Amino acid sequence: MSRIGKRSIKLVEDVKIFYKDRVLEVKGPKGELEFQMHPDVDLVIDDQTLSVIHSNEKTTRTALIGTTWKHINNMISGVSKGFQKKLNLVGVGYRAALNQKELVLNLGYSHPIKYSIPDGISASVDANTKITLESSDKQLLGQVSAEIQKFRPPEPYKGKGVLFEGQKLKRKAGKSGKV
Repeated sequence: MSRIGKRSIKLVEDVKIFYKDRVLEVKGPKGELEFQMHPDVDLVIDDQTLSVIHSNEKTTRTALIGTTWKHINNMISGVSKGFQKKLNLVGVGYRAALNQKELVLNLGYSHPIKYSIPDGISASVDANTKITLESSDKQLLGQVSAEIQKFRPPEPYKGKGVLFEGQKLKRKAGKSGKV
């Protein structure tokens, strides 16, 4: 069995958990999330803890236990505290603006890029070059931030592009001419 899956998850007092027909619902102050359980995995819910176990003793799928444990743990911390990603626009003339649920990015192309922010994500723009994304769903937050970064990935020669906060970019030396 997975080492991480052997641990039980402590439930937070302002989070409500409902488990019925292999569907786990987690509700909290930051939102609500659903998770469809795999047939080989089951849950045991006590007063203040939740444990992930095999639903079938003959199964050899131990990786599912740890993966399911991590998904549920992320759901509980997401609806109680939330997750946040920060993106920095690095480059001359690179800037962002927010119009209702649409992010308008000027990333050096001949036209602005308009990106519709999905439900469950809240965005804010600071100083035209810093984008802050917040959500209770960690997977959705990572997907949206990766899609935004894909519009102008960081390039190693000049260091321009859309970078995650704290991301270190290994710079390369450019061509050197003959002297």
